[in-house]
Amino acid sequence: MKKFFLMVMMVAMTLSLEAQGPARVPAYPGMIEREQPNGDKVQTYLRGDEHMHWLMTVDGWQLRENKKGWLVYAKPDKKGNAVPSCKKAHNESNRSKCEKRWLEKHGINLKNNI
Repeated sequence: MKKFFLMVMMVAMTLSLEAQGPARVPAYPGMIEREQPNGDKVQTYLRGDEHMHWLMTVDGWQLRENKKGWLVYAKPDKKGNAVPSCKKAHNESNRSKCEKRWLEKHGINLKNNI
Protein backbone atom coordinates (compact mmCIF):
# COMPACT_ATOMS: atom_id res chain seq x y z
CA MET A 1 0.00 0.00 0.00
CA LYS A 2 2.87 2.39 0.78
CA LYS A 3 4.42 1.81 -2.64
CA PHE A 4 1.12 2.50 -4.36
CA PHE A 5 0.61 5.73 -2.39
CA LEU A 6 4.18 6.84 -3.15
CA MET A 7 3.71 6.15 -6.86
CA VAL A 8 0.42 8.13 -6.95
CA MET A 9 2.11 11.07 -5.22
CA MET A 10 5.02 11.05 -7.70
CA VAL A 11 2.63 11.01 -10.67
CA ALA A 12 0.60 13.85 -9.15
CA MET A 13 3.72 15.95 -8.58
CA THR A 14 4.94 15.33 -12.12
CA LEU A 15 1.59 16.35 -13.60
CA SER A 16 1.42 19.50 -11.48
CA LEU A 17 4.89 20.58 -12.63
CA GLU A 18 3.98 20.03 -16.29
CA ALA A 19 0.75 22.00 -15.89
CA GLN A 20 2.66 25.14 -14.87
CA GLY A 21 3.98 25.62 -18.40
CA PRO A 22 7.25 27.23 -19.42
CA ALA A 23 8.73 30.11 -17.44
CA ARG A 24 8.69 33.59 -18.94
CA VAL A 25 11.70 34.54 -21.00
CA PRO A 26 13.02 38.10 -20.60
CA ALA A 27 13.80 40.29 -23.60
CA TYR A 28 17.35 40.70 -24.88
CA PRO A 29 19.04 42.96 -22.29
CA GLY A 30 21.54 44.73 -24.57
CA MET A 31 21.19 47.79 -26.77
CA ILE A 32 19.83 47.16 -30.29
CA GLU A 33 20.62 49.58 -33.10
CA ARG A 34 17.65 49.88 -35.47
CA GLU A 35 17.86 51.43 -38.91
CA GLN A 36 15.15 53.83 -40.07
CA PRO A 37 13.94 53.72 -43.72
CA ASN A 38 16.11 56.77 -44.52
CA GLY A 39 19.26 55.10 -43.15
CA ASP A 40 19.38 56.91 -39.78
CA LYS A 41 20.16 54.64 -36.84
CA VAL A 42 18.30 54.69 -33.51
CA GLN A 43 19.67 53.01 -30.41
CA THR A 44 16.93 51.09 -28.61
CA TYR A 45 16.28 48.63 -25.82
CA LEU A 46 13.72 45.84 -26.00
CA ARG A 47 11.93 45.33 -22.69
CA GLY A 48 9.36 42.81 -21.46
CA ASP A 49 9.00 39.10 -22.16
CA GLU A 50 7.44 36.85 -24.79
CA HIS A 51 3.90 37.87 -23.76
CA MET A 52 4.33 41.64 -23.55
CA HIS A 53 7.21 43.69 -24.89
CA TRP A 54 8.05 47.20 -26.05
CA LEU A 55 10.87 49.24 -27.54
CA MET A 56 12.37 52.29 -25.91
CA THR A 57 15.17 54.74 -26.57
CA VAL A 58 18.33 54.61 -24.47
CA ASP A 59 16.99 57.53 -22.40
CA GLY A 60 13.61 55.88 -21.79
CA TRP A 61 11.11 57.14 -24.42
CA GLN A 62 8.72 54.42 -25.56
CA LEU A 63 8.71 53.68 -29.29
CA ARG A 64 6.33 52.09 -31.78
CA GLU A 65 6.78 51.11 -35.40
CA ASN A 66 4.30 52.76 -37.75
CA LYS A 67 2.74 51.21 -40.87
CA LYS A 68 5.52 52.57 -43.07
CA GLY A 69 8.26 50.92 -40.99
CA TRP A 70 9.48 54.02 -39.15
CA LEU A 71 10.25 53.95 -35.44
CA VAL A 72 8.17 56.73 -33.94
CA TYR A 73 7.58 57.88 -30.38
CA ALA A 74 4.61 56.35 -28.60
CA LYS A 75 1.89 58.57 -27.17
CA PRO A 76 -1.08 57.63 -24.97
CA ASP A 77 -4.51 57.38 -26.59
CA LYS A 78 -7.74 58.30 -24.77
CA LYS A 79 -7.74 54.95 -22.96
CA GLY A 80 -4.08 55.29 -21.92
CA ASN A 81 -2.76 52.71 -24.39
CA ALA A 82 0.55 53.42 -26.15
CA VAL A 83 -0.04 54.17 -29.84
CA PRO A 84 2.30 55.40 -32.59
CA SER A 85 2.62 59.16 -32.98
CA CYS A 86 3.65 61.04 -36.11
CA LYS A 87 7.04 62.01 -34.60
CA LYS A 88 9.97 59.98 -35.97
CA ALA A 89 12.38 58.76 -33.31
CA HIS A 90 15.97 59.97 -33.01
CA ASN A 91 18.83 59.37 -30.62
CA GLU A 92 18.97 61.92 -27.81
CA SER A 93 21.95 63.75 -29.34
CA ASN A 94 20.09 64.24 -32.67
CA ARG A 95 16.80 65.65 -31.33
CA SER A 96 15.67 69.16 -32.14
CA LYS A 97 14.36 71.53 -29.45
CA CYS A 98 10.90 71.13 -30.96
CA GLU A 99 11.13 67.33 -30.71
CA LYS A 100 12.29 67.55 -27.07
CA ARG A 101 9.35 69.84 -26.20
CA TRP A 102 6.92 67.46 -27.93
CA LEU A 103 8.31 64.51 -25.97
CA GLU A 104 7.97 66.33 -22.63
CA LYS A 105 4.34 67.14 -23.43
CA HIS A 106 3.12 64.01 -25.26
CA GLY A 107 5.70 61.19 -25.04
CA ILE A 108 5.70 58.19 -22.73
CA ASN A 109 8.87 58.08 -20.66
CA LEU A 110 9.75 54.75 -19.08
CA LYS A 111 13.03 55.83 -17.42
CA ASN A 112 12.00 54.25 -14.13
CA ASN A 113 11.39 50.88 -15.84
CA ILE A 114 14.92 50.50 -17.27
